[in-house]
Amino acid sequence: MNRIIRYTYPRTASLIPALANRSPWAALESEMDRLFESTLGDFAAPALAPRFPVDLYEDKDNTYVRAELPGVNRDDINVEMVDGFLTINATRKHKDETFTLNRSVSIPEAVQADKVGASYENGVLTVTLPKQEQAKPRKINISVN
Repeated sequence: MNRIIRYTYPRTASLIPALANRSPWAALESEMDRLFESTLGDFAAPALAPRFPVDLYEDKDNTYVRAELPGVNRDDINVEMVDGFLTINATRKHKDETFTLNRSVSIPEAVQADKVGASYENGVLTVTLPKQEQAKPRKINISVN
């Protein structure tokens, strides 16, 4: 059974520490910004940032990161795991223009980083992140005394 997990990219504003002299309305303003971004963010994101959507899902043995990168050559894709983050960089060339796309996703610690694999087929990049043995679900037998 696969589970789909929606990943949203953190807002830059949410990474800035709270200021001491905040307005009493600041919390309401932040919440309104968050609501509008979560509702309309997917429509505006392609025009505002060189990012691309990713899907995260898992089964009992692996976690998967799936990214649609149509029009990108396999040689123009770079995948790295550094400090618990999976970073995907891609370059798309179209006529006389070159577009650089990038995305970083936080990966749980229960992944075997040395066994991560990636495949690219029909414009879809799939990164396979094998789970460590202790992170895999195990069936526990119940004995009767």
